[in-house]
Amino acid sequence: MNRGERMALVAAILGAFVAFLDMSVVNVALPAIRRSLGGGIAAQQWIVDAYLLTLSALILIAGSMSDLFGRKRIFVVGLLGFGVASLLCAFAPGVTFLIVARGLQGIAGSLLVPSSLAMIMSTFAGEAQGRAIGTWTAWTGISFLVGPLLGGALVDAGSWRWVFAINVAPIAATLAVVSRLPPDHPPDSGRRVDLRGAALCAAGLGGVTFALIELPRAGWRAPGIWIPFAVGAALLVAFVRWERAAPDPMLDCALFRERNFAVGNVATVAIYAGLSAAMFILTLFLQQIVGYRALSAGLSLLPVTLLMFVLAPSFGRWAGRHGPRWFMSAGPVVAGAGLALLGRIGTHPVYVRDVLPGVLVFGLGLSATVAPLTAAVLGGVDERRAGVASAVNNAVARVAGLLAIAAVGARPFGPAMAVMAALLGAGGLISALGIRNAPRGGRP
Repeated sequence: MNRGERMALVAAILGAFVAFLDMSVVNVALPAIRRSLGGGIAAQQWIVDAYLLTLSALILIAGSMSDLFGRKRIFVVGLLGFGVASLLCAFAPGVTFLIVARGLQGIAGSLLVPSSLAMIMSTFAGEAQGRAIGTWTAWTGISFLVGPLLGGALVDAGSWRWVFAINVAPIAATLAVVSRLPPDHPPDSGRRVDLRGAALCAAGLGGVTFALIELPRAGWRAPGIWIPFAVGAALLVAFVRWERAAPDPMLDCALFRERNFAVGNVATVAIYAGLSAAMFILTLFLQQIVGYRALSAGLSLLPVTLLMFVLAPSFGRWAGRHGPRWFMSAGPVVAGAGLALLGRIGTHPVYVRDVLPGVLVFGLGLSATVAPLTAAVLGGVDERRAGVASAVNNAVARVAGLLAIAAVGARPFGPAMAVMAALLGAGGLISALGIRNAPRGGRP
């Protein structure tokens, strides 16, 4: 890896790490925010959900913009916007102001995630690309688990406002790294922004995401749930129809003619539904049933973080060398076996005997899955469309996770984990039947 490649990878990791970190870091600060600013349970929930809603609704548009105007340019705009929004959150005078600022953070975050992966796709190739994706995956995966630990430490040491203000430091470091990267290619003056497609996509994803976020609180019978979901789904159908006929579409539907891209996104639905809901249910079970404190529950899952940090780059490199199919087939099955072991936990477990084995098996399977999945989905895509391709995969993962959490949240722990294990197994089966391996060192 030469200096330019190393700088591009560091920038991509730092930018995406900040965006993913803010999905989870705020959770442990909510009680302190409530004591400081007031607001009820609904306000606390929307402090978290406003970020997820805007990020999910706009990520596809942001991916298209990175392809159209340049990855570095959009990445820098996202970094600056995220920094400003983070400061607005840190100095929020009231809860409504904070919720709006969190929404602005999500808008900026939607610019960071697809651009960061697209920079990797345009910088690396073959086996080196697989390893770079694995490294990116390891660090972004770690951000989800580090978030509660970092948030708790900042709140205990100072104030909940530091949870947001701390973002300024890594953003400044990322901007310094990005400034050393070569400039983007000039924008294609022959292409135009697909305004109609952007509006349909944002409204459609926004309606569906809003309904899935609110579903656990209100249920499907509430008009405030099924109406936004139905309208959002209809707008997404209209979006696809428009994109197929548009003279300069935001989303080139020809992407789905790439076998690995199409099959990989179907597998993403099953895999990320299982992963997202399993982590949600397991964390709640360890705290509310077993009696772990929030910090102890986070530490109990630390082996997953360590395994991903150590193994994900290697699995990404092996996927680049041998093809992603075998890892995507076996990895979800191994992770599902880990969830099946965890589903047998009683109400008074001994951690080393009852919890740790399942966590280790789950972490091994997760490490073997995520980087090869990303490599399979993006590996066969033309580099010029890597931004929107990454955005599609991220949007699919976010919506799949929300849908799974809403669907199984009320189930008892053991049956819920069995369902999640089955979903992961289904993802492995889909990959085994549909994913094509690349030639050694090449693209799928």
